[in-house]
Amino acid sequence: MDRAAERLRPHDDLGGHVGEREFLGEFEHLVLAAAMRLNDAYGASLIQEIEDTTGRTVKAGSLYITLERLEKKGFLRLRTGEAVPGRGGRPKRYTEVTKEGVRTLAMHRGALLRIWDGLETRLEDS
Repeated sequence: MDRAAERLRPHDDLGGHVGEREFLGEFEHLVLAAAMRLNDAYGASLIQEIEDTTGRTVKAGSLYITLERLEKKGFLRLRTGEAVPGRGGRPKRYTEVTKEGVRTLAMHRGALLRIWDGLETRLEDS
């Protein structure tokens, strides 16, 4: 590929090309970012964080399906804690964002910042 064509290919913030990694859906992005923000988070704390920061209502079922999907993609790891009597004996499932998860979040953040570049004034004018 010649240098001009190479410059036209979209790049992520880590030197790779967009499209070489899997993109995240909007809710996956929110869940992964919340897990990274909270570090060693569990379901209820993730729900609270997403609801508090976005104003979006989060259903526990949707969260756990998304956590399992993110784990399958290699973006986070889930571990089971000790059973908690106050939870009917059910253990909490804790999250740990992987290096690939951090790289993916960085790529998405860069892509969003690039697509929004220059639109702030148009938003203010409306």
